[in-house]
Amino acid sequence: MKPELINTSGKKIYIRYMTSLRCKMAARSEMQKLGIEYSVSIFGAIQFTDECTQEQFDMLNKNLRKHGLALLDERQSSIIDKIINEIIEVIHYSDELPRYKYAELLHENIGNGETSFLQLFSDVQGISVLHFIILQKIERIKEMLLYEDFTLSDIAQKLYYKNEQSMTAQFKKFTGLYPQYFIDLKAHRERIRKRTKDPDNKTVAADTTNVKQ
Repeated sequence: MKPELINTSGKKIYIRYMTSLRCKMAARSEMQKLGIEYSVSIFGAIQFTDECTQEQFDMLNKNLRKHGLALLDERQSSIIDKIINEIIEVIHYSDELPRYKYAELLHENIGNGETSFLQLFSDVQGISVLHFIILQKIERIKEMLLYEDFTLSDIAQKLYYKNEQSMTAQFKKFTGLYPQYFIDLKAHRERIRKRTKDPDNKTVAADTTNVKQ
């Protein structure tokens, strides 16, 4: 009798309490031991790339629990995805950031009606939603410095920081670098591009000049 297959192919599931590198290594080891085909998303979701048997799935759940980890169900995983996608969309792709609190934005768009999803997010990601928002704002600042022509004052205003100094202080706290580093890095990368396009240089040597921190 053939083992019962369940339709896991393409499904994405998060693991609760998988908040450290050691936890992630344990989860990957259990999946590999069971022969489950999977990939891991940038934000830590397990994406099944093929069907697995009910026995494999049940064993995975059981073995993860031995490490103190727990598979979320599809509804819970969907909530985590909605939180992440909503924050990414607003910070990285909106022309203007909302002036009201992000918690209000999440409640409005996720429609959960409970505050428990904030705890669920922390249990999965190992950081609070607020911390995740700050990290995404830091990434947006890097992008604006590297790929767009905004001054620090412009960026602070667009991302609703109190002022340029407040933004710089938070950026330094979370990256260990001042925004000027990325301004200098942009110029450094542009010099490399120009040398690459120089028709007189048939072979472009690697530029090993350090960007000052």
